[in-house]
Amino acid sequence: MDLMVKLFKIINLNSSLQPNRTKSVDLICNFMKKVETFDDFESMDQESRYLVHKAKEAAQQAYAPYSKFHVGAALILEDGTLVTGSNQENASYPLCMCGERVALYAAVSLNPGKRIEKLAVVAHRKNQKELVAATPCGACRQVMHEFEERQKKSFSLVLYGPLNKWYVFPSASDLLPMAFDKDSLGR
Repeated sequence: MDLMVKLFKIINLNSSLQPNRTKSVDLICNFMKKVETFDDFESMDQESRYLVHKAKEAAQQAYAPYSKFHVGAALILEDGTLVTGSNQENASYPLCMCGERVALYAAVSLNPGKRIEKLAVVAHRKNQKELVAATPCGACRQVMHEFEERQKKSFSLVLYGPLNKWYVFPSASDLLPMAFDKDSLGR
């Protein structure tokens, strides 16, 4: 609920959202009903904790000499297969690859036809063990949405986010309202 309070404050402070205030509040309320929030790591289910642990390990393999921001992702497939990924930077920034997409692309390349069940993403600063709040970037959100469309099934997303809480979203697409998809192409 703390996140909901924070979102309400944003709406109240942002004058551009004022005309649509009622609609914005309704969207937030509907959205937050779906999200599981945990005050501490140990409160989450065993599978989520396992994936977070594996995502932390994956973050150790990040190549992030420019941002110093290490991201790890771990996902589990329907048959129990674990796939991990970490962010890989490049001096030419557009060529960088986020940890989420590394894990997703590896999963489909190495395990064709197997559905993703759950994905955990964590981040920390270089030489620091404490996690920092981080959510997937827009590109990763778009890719996750398309993966859900491809497999005709949503997958859960585990994140460490604002207010030092853990969040479990029932669908990665929940992070990308009004996503661009095949219908957007008008074909």
